[in-house]
Amino acid sequence: MVKINSLQDQEFIDALYEASNVGVKIILIVRGICCLRPGRKGISENIQVISIVGEYLEHSRIYYFHNANDPKVYIGSADAMVRSFDRRIESLFRLEQPLLKKQVMNILRFNVNDNVNAYLMNEDGTYHLKESNGESSFNIHKGFYHVDLEAIEDVKLF
Repeated sequence: MVKINSLQDQEFIDALYEASNVGVKIILIVRGICCLRPGRKGISENIQVISIVGEYLEHSRIYYFHNANDPKVYIGSADAMVRSFDRRIESLFRLEQPLLKKQVMNILRFNVNDNVNAYLMNEDGTYHLKESNGESSFNIHKGFYHVDLEAIEDVKLF
């Protein structure tokens, strides 16, 4: 699972396509430009792209790897863009402290659970509003006001 503002770097996209083709389930939370196309047979069937546009502009960049139920969580400054990888000095670092990892995983969980501000990308690059499928409305930006330690301690993404 990756949360960034923009996804444009072709090498990064190709690596995601390759992972999808060997069965890796990938969720991308990309607020802005996304040059990857999800759901294409034989290319990106295991990739879902979510865009959250709501009251607040978030700038967190999160890279989460399930790692056989031993999560590896990274945060940093870079979007997956040529300018970030090839022309800037960006940072990315792994979180080691368990509570910090869980806090960041909770941010991802809230993004995935949002059914008020979330749009899903279609294979053709258009978006549609995520359906609630009978679930209660969940707005990530209002949900953050009610985060408590218990919710963070109980976080599970998969």
